[in-house]
Amino acid sequence: MEFKKGITNRGFNIIEFQDRYGTECSIQKSSLAFENAIWLGVNDANPQIMASKVREGGTGWLPYEIPKDVVLTTRMHLTQDQVKALLPILTVFAETGDLPQ
Repeated sequence: MEFKKGITNRGFNIIEFQDRYGTECSIQKSSLAFENAIWLGVNDANPQIMASKVREGGTGWLPYEIPKDVVLTTRMHLTQDQVKALLPILTVFAETGDLPQ
């Protein structure tokens, strides 16, 4: 996995990478002033609809236009304590390929 380190336009550290399917993702330092946190997740929701739902005989997926007034949440806003709580789960997965029982 390749990581591209950078700085956001607001001056915060960001690391960009792609997931298993090539989706653009990032981990970014949060701007919270009172608590350390990060943003983690995909950069774009990339809404899609099954082609068969919009045209007869259609196959596969097509882009789905979302109204400009709609917001889709794509990234988790995690505190240090939340990351610490997730680490044992991620470690088990990294070592075994499974989740803890």
